[in-house]
Amino acid sequence: MKHLLTRAYFISPIVDIERVICNMMLLANVTEEDLSKKGIIPTDFGETLSWEYLCYVRNHPIIWILPTSILYGDHDSLTSIETMSSFAKKHAASLTVMKNGEHWFHSEKEMQFLDSWITDQNLREEYRRR
Repeated sequence: MKHLLTRAYFISPIVDIERVICNMMLLANVTEEDLSKKGIIPTDFGETLSWEYLCYVRNHPIIWILPTSILYGDHDSLTSIETMSSFAKKHAASLTVMKNGEHWFHSEKEMQFLDSWITDQNLREEYRRR
């Protein structure tokens, strides 16, 4: 099967949505049994927990085969460095960690780092093609 994409660039990806959902359940003091019985539970922090979605996530694990470069901020509040490192290792992805970077790359310093990272990745890809 030929792929239209030849390389992926991830910026602060959520690579383990099950863990994010389970963390939200802990934060909302919701058990799997509660969620299973009710199906949908709104939280005080604005997210809605869904049993159907949790089951879907569990039954459809990520299958990733493209060469991938990941940019991650070491202060990411949604994905731990351990989770990101594990994903990168499992999928042979390169991982760049920005010191003091957050999940949302939005500050001027983060955007400058992102621009430099993208430029560096493009130069590496161009070099690989030669």
